[in-house]
Amino acid sequence: MSLMVSISGVRGVVGESLTPEVIVRFAAGFAAYCGPGPIVIGRDGRVTGAPIGHIVSSTLLSMGRDVVALGVVPTPTVGLAVEAERAAGGISITASHNPIEWNGLKFIGPRGMFLNAAENGTLGPIVQRGGFRFAGWKQTGGHRRDDTYLAKHIDAVLRLPSVRQDAVRSRGFRVVVDCINAAGGAVVPQLLDRLGCTVIPLNTEMSGVFSRPPEPLPEHLGELASAVTRERADLGIAVDPDVDRLVFIMENGEPFGEEYTIASVIDYVLGSGDSRGGDIVVNLSTTRAVDDIAARHGAKVHRTPVGEINVAEKMMQTGAVAGGEGSGGVIHPGLHYMRDALAGIGLVLSHLAGFGGTLSGLKESLPDYVIRKSAVSIAGRDAGKLIDDLALKVGSSARINRDDGLRIDFDDGWVHLRKSNTEPIMRIIAEGATAGDADRLLARIRKGLD
Repeated sequence: MSLMVSISGVRGVVGESLTPEVIVRFAAGFAAYCGPGPIVIGRDGRVTGAPIGHIVSSTLLSMGRDVVALGVVPTPTVGLAVEAERAAGGISITASHNPIEWNGLKFIGPRGMFLNAAENGTLGPIVQRGGFRFAGWKQTGGHRRDDTYLAKHIDAVLRLPSVRQDAVRSRGFRVVVDCINAAGGAVVPQLLDRLGCTVIPLNTEMSGVFSRPPEPLPEHLGELASAVTRERADLGIAVDPDVDRLVFIMENGEPFGEEYTIASVIDYVLGSGDSRGGDIVVNLSTTRAVDDIAARHGAKVHRTPVGEINVAEKMMQTGAVAGGEGSGGVIHPGLHYMRDALAGIGLVLSHLAGFGGTLSGLKESLPDYVIRKSAVSIAGRDAGKLIDDLALKVGSSARINRDDGLRIDFDDGWVHLRKSNTEPIMRIIAEGATAGDADRLLARIRKGLD
């Protein structure tokens, strides 16, 4: 199993590709890369997180860096702490939505945001070069444990003007919460309790032993869906292990749709009176519903290559009032420029409270599209040439975007093709007004790659 090194950090299977030697090399490289100041670390609760945390902490201390250790916290909490501590950077020990045998390191810069492509371009050679100079006994760094940041994170969410605490409390929502026994197990129920919700916990033990596949897709959330209908709850909430992705189950037990997490937030922010006419930023793989919603409110949509940092930096450049990714990632600049499920919960519940109806009713009020996802093998083939040839075949019949692979916008839908960073496949996302439209578009593009 190969090590995955990308703009999102490094991850691998523990004991195979992600070994202590690899962890030391990347942690030491990050310490050498960072400017002066402490380095914040946190972990998502996986069973391997504690030993990896010890390795990371010891390496940083041995590099002469002070460490602020948060324990088991969401990745966005690490970002908030980096800003609050005026730290040199942060490391979140997580493999995000990868299976339990995986773990990894996500690197956060002094802005409290992930490293961008240029910053990763500087860090990479430092890691590869090695030859690190470890500190002598007088220069070893200091270690401080700080367990206050979960409460600080909740407080920061509740201070957002767009989070209507009184309106949410007045609805008294019954909410089933599935936190996959990872970092959300404490903080998500606490946030909901502060918002006056009745919390029905599901997999909130923080044991690090996942109760389901970690990616919060509909096919993985059957237990949550059943609990919502059984408990006659108003909605269900699911997060991934490091709590940067957020999805909902409606009161009828049906999935709200991960794409509609960001769509509903954008509808709410633009319509709540707090938007100040600002723009919206999403990636190229996010639903067209966002464009329809923005047009309804007279706002402009910017699209970026896939990757949280790409969205975040474009939001900063444009002064956007909201943004994120269709995988369930919400970025609210009033809090910080990271995907944050806690912010998403506060905003969606505020939207639902103001809407006055059910979550399924709210979904019906939003533009209706269907997304299909697929992949084709490109083993032994040139991915760039495949994309070039497909763009030529489409010709002038559609709008072409080459910022990240190939996105093709037709009148009745769109497709986005990207070469996988880890497998010899081309990933394809297609969206249409109906399932049939999306399926036909997907089939057309797959045929065009033959």
